[in-house]
Amino acid sequence: MAAPTRIRQPRNFRDRKDVLNELSDAELIKRYRLDRAGIMLVTDLVRERITNQTERSRAVTPEMKVLVTLRYLATGKMQLCSGDDLGPSQQTVSRVITETLFALSRNEILSQYFKFPVTLENCHTKAVDFQQIAGFPGVIGTIDGTHVRITAPKEFEAEYVNRKRYHSINVQVVFDAIYRILDIVARWPGSVHDARILRESSLNQVVFGRGMVPDGYHLLGDSGYPCKKWLLTPYLRPQPGPQSDYNRAHKKTRNVVERGIGQLKRRFHVLHGEIRVTPTAKVCQIIKVCAMLHNICKDRNIRIPAPEDIDEPAEDIEEDYDNAPLAVQQPPLPAVAPRPREGLLYRDEFVNLHFE
Repeated sequence: MAAPTRIRQPRNFRDRKDVLNELSDAELIKRYRLDRAGIMLVTDLVRERITNQTERSRAVTPEMKVLVTLRYLATGKMQLCSGDDLGPSQQTVSRVITETLFALSRNEILSQYFKFPVTLENCHTKAVDFQQIAGFPGVIGTIDGTHVRITAPKEFEAEYVNRKRYHSINVQVVFDAIYRILDIVARWPGSVHDARILRESSLNQVVFGRGMVPDGYHLLGDSGYPCKKWLLTPYLRPQPGPQSDYNRAHKKTRNVVERGIGQLKRRFHVLHGEIRVTPTAKVCQIIKVCAMLHNICKDRNIRIPAPEDIDEPAEDIEEDYDNAPLAVQQPPLPAVAPRPREGLLYRDEFVNLHFE
């Protein structure tokens, strides 16, 4: 008896919404954080690398891949990408995001949008912007670390538990006075101290270590960093007068980096919650791409959507990690190494010169 003939069922495809032509710039910014021209700019950066080598009529276009990735970074939820009238299935969404993030996180792309000032002209411009905040002279950037929460990795899990007892990547970031990111380091486990990340970074070993920045220009950092000729920190016990004046101006100026980190995480909510992807190298790609896109938004004068305009569930906007459940118990972090005397003496001279 002959086997019955199997009838192949036609594949059902979801209709894909042409959001680039159907939505206004305001709606695009609310959903994807970029206007139409900005989305096309990002697409053109990676078009050759993410174009499918196929003639299939249903192949995902480069524009659609970038939209899916932007939606994920804006919301932190892959489910919203597949349920957002864009068309791709959940499996396709995951593959598309991985492919697009890899293309966008290449050094030749990132280097176009992270430019640390090293010429006298650029340093002067940055310093003028900062001095308008609180009268603090010679500042070209403010530096700090911020933790991005991740799921527990399979390898070296304990190293990723930070002092607040959750797993994270400790990200070093430098902002200028207009909240543009000048430099970012996203590769260290959460247990690593800010001072070590700085010590191992190219800022310390190359940019300032080799004298690329003209003398008299500085970064501002908190007391967790060592005081250097190029990195000014606050006095722990300031004396009344110039030292106290210095600390007040330092705090007001350094707040730029805290507000900048807040802007970055509000713009891309994937950085607000726990990033549930593996391996950690992919998490680092996400962080660096978000930072690059933040700079593109700054270049295009695109504001962060107001909370009432954000098209995501309210609970995704804010996370309270101070009260997060304890993960793996870790011993206290070792104390920061004593500051070199040279940096402390330089700070005293700086204060006497500018705050006397």
